[in-house]
Amino acid sequence: MTVRVVVVDDQELIRAGFVALLDSDDGLDVVGEAADGDQAVTVVRETRPDVVLMDVRMPGTDGLTATEDIAADPELADVKVVILTTFEDDDYILRALRGGASGFLGKGVRPAALIDAVRTVAAGESLLSPAATRRVIEHVSREPVHPSVAGHRFEHLTEREREVVLLVAQGLANDEIAERLFITPVTAKTHVNRAMTKIGARDRAQLVVAAYQAGIAGA
Repeated sequence: MTVRVVVVDDQELIRAGFVALLDSDDGLDVVGEAADGDQAVTVVRETRPDVVLMDVRMPGTDGLTATEDIAADPELADVKVVILTTFEDDDYILRALRGGASGFLGKGVRPAALIDAVRTVAAGESLLSPAATRRVIEHVSREPVHPSVAGHRFEHLTEREREVVLLVAQGLANDEIAERLFITPVTAKTHVNRAMTKIGARDRAQLVVAAYQAGIAGA
């Protein structure tokens, strides 16, 4: 299956480099480009890609606002956004994830890692650089928890699903969760997907943030 990608960056040379890299892979197809946030939303609505590589700082509407607009559109529910920027700032990371981004990578990422990232996100997984993951967990774990949110959004999880959510919040992949709980990776993925569906999380990144904010993780 070919992964369809839209590349968003206000610098034409950088954007062209990303396009050339992604198009060089047989499993990826760049179906659109944009130079600002407004154009990005328009192109995404026209092309319905699987993944959007989104720059943050651009003239006019920035990438974070565009990400929020894409995530808020029910018709674009299957579109995954990866924030790609030189600025791995805590505020950017948190707003991006809360706004619906599925990943956050620095522009210094190696070409092979970028291609793997696009495939990972297209497959429904979240993606954060290790440094970004640590900072997100540290930040959200210090924020006030909201038990009422936990009661509303997490009360329908089964005991096993809650157990899996805790392991996801620790940064474990499906294979690691399976090993820890003596289940198959497919079963682990099923529990993760059901938990995300029940609390309305778009992906694992959203699941982790929601779990910490609600007091399910980090207790």
